[in-house]
Amino acid sequence: MSITTKTGDDGTTALFGGSRVVKYDLQIEACGSVDEATSFIGLAIESISEKKIKSELSDIQVHLYLIMAYLSGATLDEARIKKHLLILEKNSTHMEKSLPKLMRFVLPQGSEQTSRFHVARAMVRSSERRVTQFLGSRKIKNDGTKTILKYLNRLSDLLFLYARIFDTNEQTI
Repeated sequence: MSITTKTGDDGTTALFGGSRVVKYDLQIEACGSVDEATSFIGLAIESISEKKIKSELSDIQVHLYLIMAYLSGATLDEARIKKHLLILEKNSTHMEKSLPKLMRFVLPQGSEQTSRFHVARAMVRSSERRVTQFLGSRKIKNDGTKTILKYLNRLSDLLFLYARIFDTNEQTI
């Protein structure tokens, strides 16, 4: 099957189930923003060598794909997302204990690894805004809204913590 279908040449794109919407639809914006976040997480993965962290970030990408499918109209495996959410929270708590207490704003700079995590974090925050806007429009029938928003919020926290861990000279204001 060719990647070039030409079906989007008219400015529309297909959703799960086959219906079509314009490419600037809130639903497509939400899906696209999660896709961008997933891609930036992939970029962060390529800057680290720790297999455990790479595996965790790859698992996150899988869960973001499940969220994208849901945003496109598929059924959400909410239990699976909730289970992974608990893992994110546990890892964040563990990492936060290993870092100095945060008393100021951290500048998004430092090593290449740190910067990649900051960009991924910012993209997840952007995604969270777009997904909130779409889910708030009530275009989706089944409701995993709270779980998805909580997942994205915790994910941005986790990426921020990774940025801090990989930063050897944290700059604050």
